[in-house]
Amino acid sequence: MSGQQGMDTETLNMVLDTIDKLERDRLTLETKLEMDRTGEFPEELIRFMLGPDMALHLIFIPAEYGGLGAGAKEIAIVSERMAKADLGVATSFLAICLGMDPIRVGGTPEQKEKYIGRIAEEGLIVAYGVTEPNAGSNVQALKTRADPVMEEGKITGYKLNGQKQFITNGGVADLYTILANTPKGPSFFIVERGWKGLVPGKHEDKHGIRASDTCPLSLEDLFVPAENLIGGEEGQGLKQANKVFGYTRLMVATFGLGGGMASLERAIRYSRERVQFGTTLAEKQGYTHKLLVPHAVQLEAARAYIEYVADCLDSGEESREVEGSIAKYFATEAGDAMANDGIQAFGGYGYMREYEVEKIKRDVKILPIYEGTSEIQRNIISMFRMRETVRSKGGYYTEMAESAANLPEDCGGPLLSKAIRAMNDVILASRKAKLTKNQFVMFLLADMMTWCEVAEALSRKASSYEGGQARSCDFVQAAARLFAREAAEKVYTNGFKVAFGCGAELHELGSVLSDINLAAASVGTLEDMNLIASELVA
Repeated sequence: MSGQQGMDTETLNMVLDTIDKLERDRLTLETKLEMDRTGEFPEELIRFMLGPDMALHLIFIPAEYGGLGAGAKEIAIVSERMAKADLGVATSFLAICLGMDPIRVGGTPEQKEKYIGRIAEEGLIVAYGVTEPNAGSNVQALKTRADPVMEEGKITGYKLNGQKQFITNGGVADLYTILANTPKGPSFFIVERGWKGLVPGKHEDKHGIRASDTCPLSLEDLFVPAENLIGGEEGQGLKQANKVFGYTRLMVATFGLGGGMASLERAIRYSRERVQFGTTLAEKQGYTHKLLVPHAVQLEAARAYIEYVADCLDSGEESREVEGSIAKYFATEAGDAMANDGIQAFGGYGYMREYEVEKIKRDVKILPIYEGTSEIQRNIISMFRMRETVRSKGGYYTEMAESAANLPEDCGGPLLSKAIRAMNDVILASRKAKLTKNQFVMFLLADMMTWCEVAEALSRKASSYEGGQARSCDFVQAAARLFAREAAEKVYTNGFKVAFGCGAELHELGSVLSDINLAAASVGTLEDMNLIASELVA
């Protein structure tokens, strides 16, 4: 889907209107709470969404195979909207896209024509069969085998044996893409529903996203024809999976944004209505500046970074796995934090099941877990950004700092530039002192890297933003200033932990970190928070 021109605005708005109508007519609050209570997969609803009256799955499918050919940016917008409606239903659609992606990125022309064409035309439900009982985020640890079946010296197919775990759509899918070990390494296979040896297990009783189908799969001498080896070549599975991750992790990031916004919007509405001690909650700083404003700022930052990564993908930049990890890590944690405070914002009512914020919190909790846990994302971010920083002799972040320095002060640019330069010195010094052998240190660095890169995206957006979205220019600029301060604080705090708290005393970093000058940077904080709060509850 990367490098595509995308849908026109009229088509995008039509899709969004379709989702709005779906929520009004078929995803009412009562329906969502009932699906959550029973934990049953709403197959009739999903089939309707895939059917000719809606055909929402076509946004994920390239135009040459009968889809709408949406770009990453349009899919991000639609995915956020679906997550705001119901994260369980949105997860089922993510799985369709995820299950199709190995074919899209690695399939032969014949496989793409046959199977992506069928997904588009027939509205097939697809499942992505990678996770195993002992191979979650570590895909390389998979145990499922694909043994070649030979006839007259030629491979005619493969027999698959193994167990898959936590497979979304696993019990209801029409089509599966299964990762298994061949003699030449992990490889994806296309498997159709009903084939002998494909045995779905019991539907999982989950904490959240209870409307999505999740179950284990048993593969028992499952014969797959050779022509269903994706790409026609063994050993390409991990390469194909990594290509998929850069894109699907961005989609999960939009779920974090959507889930967080769903909770924030409900908390804002409640704050206008609930009166305590003679005034509404919306008029109390103790409420708005703790439970609304910090989360609104983080979600605005997540949105800016998601837009940046989507633009990169749409321009044909395939190698964006690290950016996908940053987006996924930051946005899902931000959404989870907002969902948690969403319950707090409703007080005792938030703890009751009849109020949707309780369900949203349980739903959103999966986001920092599936498609690679937050801990895996921090591993990826720190390892690859460390490697790039060392390779460039500090040039990678120096260039980013110079770019930030050219952004306006009212967008947080100069402060952010100082923070990025200080972070760069911390990265290089910690490696020189061999502190980076400690995962604790690498995670501290990952957070610094994430906050600085996300802050840079928000500051850059604020510098050119002219409206057109839900927020005003003043709001976005205030959010950029507040989040630049947050990133600077992250560098300052984590930097001192690395410099003096991890077995070494890197005194040279003390002056570098103090150079950030948090005292001066804090000027205007309350004014910016007041501005954000005022627009949120207006």
